[in-house]
Amino acid sequence: MMAVLSEIHLYPVKSLGGIALDRWRLDDFGLHLDRRWMVVDPAGRFLTQRQHPQMARIRPRLIEGGSGLALFHPELGTFRVPAADPGGARWRVQVWSDTVSAVPVGAAADRWLSEAVGVPCRLVWFPDDVKRQVDTRYARTGERTAFSDGFPLLLITQASLDDLNRRLPEPVSMRRFRPNLVVSGTEPYAEDGWRRIRIGDIAMRVVKPCSRCPITTVDPETGRRTGKEPLATLATYRRRGNKVYFGQNLIHEARGELRVGDSAQIIEQ
Repeated sequence: MMAVLSEIHLYPVKSLGGIALDRWRLDDFGLHLDRRWMVVDPAGRFLTQRQHPQMARIRPRLIEGGSGLALFHPELGTFRVPAADPGGARWRVQVWSDTVSAVPVGAAADRWLSEAVGVPCRLVWFPDDVKRQVDTRYARTGERTAFSDGFPLLLITQASLDDLNRRLPEPVSMRRFRPNLVVSGTEPYAEDGWRRIRIGDIAMRVVKPCSRCPITTVDPETGRRTGKEPLATLATYRRRGNKVYFGQNLIHEARGELRVGDSAQIIEQ
């Protein structure tokens, strides 16, 4: 059985919708533009689907050959996100326990998002010169991420989702779990035993299982909670202590381009 990269997903704005891609490059932060924008409240604290599931209805679109971003909302239409000025004013914002310097995108973006989300909010950009170190219990000094929960990449195997769906009363899509990378051609939960892999030409370390939260219970199409699934079923067989795990966090060891169809080779287990 040959393992291959079968899906690539980019999430430009933290906790908004994702974009499926056939090929995309890795930079220092992970997938280029992944979680480089974030929605925050007026105090600078990050907002997510955990408290505001309706954020799932806002979908990003790459424009200008992938260098620009637009947001689409079913009732509000399309908003073209202005380019942030990295040399402009900075604002201190909070993502989990980290406080970092970010660039406000502007009043027009704030107004549009406040209407789309339904609460006062602002849009900020993570500039290139800011260093947010990945937890050094799992990462080397200098390895960084932008506005992700904590790691540059999340990987799930298709077989793991297929196994979960066989246990569920109604199947769910991979979109519930918001991975960056999906690998096909493995046994279910094979990723749990990996320590280092190579996708295409790029080596990556598999550093930490991903604990799952109630965002998995939000329908990405409607932005509404669907009950307790799939988290309830996952808890029956994927619980360790008081957390439920599905997928693995990765740290890439080089820049480069990933393509759907790239081989996924296990270097170390």
